[in-house]
Amino acid sequence: MTAYSTAVRAIHLVTNAAWFGGSLMGAVGLNPATLEGDTSQERSRIADTGWTRWGPVQGAAVGLHLLSGLAILADNRRRTLSHPPTTSAVVLKTTLTGAALAASGAAYVYGAKLGEAREDADTSASARTQARQLDQRMRWLQWATPVTTGGMLVLDAYLGEQQRGVAGLLDRPASLLRRR
Repeated sequence: MTAYSTAVRAIHLVTNAAWFGGSLMGAVGLNPATLEGDTSQERSRIADTGWTRWGPVQGAAVGLHLLSGLAILADNRRRTLSHPPTTSAVVLKTTLTGAALAASGAAYVYGAKLGEAREDADTSASARTQARQLDQRMRWLQWATPVTTGGMLVLDAYLGEQQRGVAGLLDRPASLLRRR
């Protein structure tokens, strides 16, 4: 394994961790924290401030994650094509990546619409209705990105384990069980 390959893999994992961690923090911390505001406008500003500050970091992480993923795929193209368990894992990881991109994009679009609806919710009944509908959609959508990016992290661990032989401390108990 070259230093370049190690660097690309590290970038791929760190950017996935940022994508996962940022979306999880939003679902667990930031989005619920917006309920602390006294008015709809204040709640909207809290969410907007947090996501506006995180957005460029998330965008850079997603972009670098995709580029590093392409580099890893190019580096492992023979293994990916000739080893069925790797092929299956890569297809599943690619599917999860697409789902994570779609979920992140949808959360961005619906989150912006929710913010606009909340801005006017104190003075407009139709904005209140729209905010309630968007809030219901965002309740499940905010979890789609951490679930899919978490699945990608699990698949990265699986793919990494495929590349090493039996040698680790965790392999020893399993090998003892097989001897019995």
